[in-house]
Amino acid sequence: QVEVVESGGGLVQPGGSLRLSCAASGINFSFYHMGWYRQAPGKQRELVATITSGGTTNYADSVKGRFTISRDNAENTMYLQMNSLKPEDTAVYSCNVYHRLLSSANYWGQGTQVTVSS
Repeated sequence: QVEVVESGGGLVQPGGSLRLSCAASGINFSFYHMGWYRQAPGKQRELVATITSGGTTNYADSVKGRFTISRDNAENTMYLQMNSLKPEDTAVYSCNVYHRLLSSANYWGQGTQVTVSS
């Protein structure tokens, strides 16, 4: 059984930092690409950052230079380091894990709330 669990969200002041984690079990982690998405109230879900099985990264323009995505295949975990947070970063952040070849092997976590406010 595949399980994807996010953690690390919370309340932070503008300019602060948070590190999100996404732990996946029940899969061969190294064969999967991964991504972070977020959805703010009243808005559509948007891509934040992705990292391939080989470690290639991609970022939304709105987070470039502030967020860093990484992965630890030995720990079956992906991270999102978020620095210089802004109120507009407030959203539910969700982890997506998808097999590099099998489109049917696509899994989501439940999400973790990030709130940036003074």
